Amino acid sequence: MAIFVDDNTKVVVQGITGRDGGFHSSQMLAYGTKILAGVTPGRGGQMFEDKVPVYNTVKEAVEKHGVNTSVIFVPPFGAAGAIYEAADAGCKLIICITEGVPTCDMVKVMPYLEERGVRLIGPNCPGLLAPGIAKLGILPADIVKEGNVGLVSRSGTLTYEVVYQLTAAGLGQTTCLGIGGDPVIGTTFMDAIKAFNDDPKTEAFVLIGEIGGDAEEQAAAWIKENCKKPVVSFIAGQTAPPGKRMGHAGAIVSGGTGTAAEKRKALEAAGIPVADRPMDIVPKLLEIWKK
Repeated sequence: MAIFVDDNTKVVVQGITGRDGGFHSSQMLAYGTKILAGVTPGRGGQMFEDKVPVYNTVKEAVEKHGVNTSVIFVPPFGAAGAIYEAADAGCKLIICITEGVPTCDMVKVMPYLEERGVRLIGPNCPGLLAPGIAKLGILPADIVKEGNVGLVSRSGTLTYEVVYQLTAAGLGQTTCLGIGGDPVIGTTFMDAIKAFNDDPKTEAFVLIGEIGGDAEEQAAAWIKENCKKPVVSFIAGQTAPPGKRMGHAGAIVSGGTGTAAEKRKALEAAGIPVADRPMDIVPKLLEIWKK
């Protein structure tokens, strides 16, 4: 099993004819993802790689192919509109890969989606990859392996690094999920860890956080009270100076909150080992979870 996706996930790619959308759609198709349609306004009637019909609207794709999931590769100024369009057309899962979406747009998007029962992953994220089921986004398929470890991360590149190390150690994954590091995102750590906790195939999971906000502290408190599965974590940005933005828009320490030290303290108080380096995650996981 996996979280958020299954064999009934039917995909439309918004921006499929663009440079990034086209490249990653090819990769997703090669992995076996069920991309049934693409959308680019003004390009309706075309075919993508002679396999996927392109439409002008998501509504057309839903009506003709029953798609229920959208992966978005559009410029930042159009991302919010693309999310609204997918939700209005009936998609219940939306993965927005786009980087640089204005925070003010996302503040409006989130209550709109919540009212309609739509799950958003992202924006500014690598998406998710459920080994053997679907690749939705930009995570490299050649580093994953089917197995029993879940992974959720605010950092895209650290997602790739840790997944590679898990696979190299023979530890396959149920779902590899990058939620993004912007100040306002859809799916959160809390959403992911609750889903992993409820997933019978996920026997252990890895949580990769970073400085800024209090999402990791909230996750630690919930895990302490509710989760019996082994969890290992890592916090990026341990040497970041206070008040300086580091990478992600949400990765900023201010007012004495959101530091790596505070997050580590909360996680360890909840009984969650915190690795000093990404390369230490797998050994720590093996210490508390025997294969």
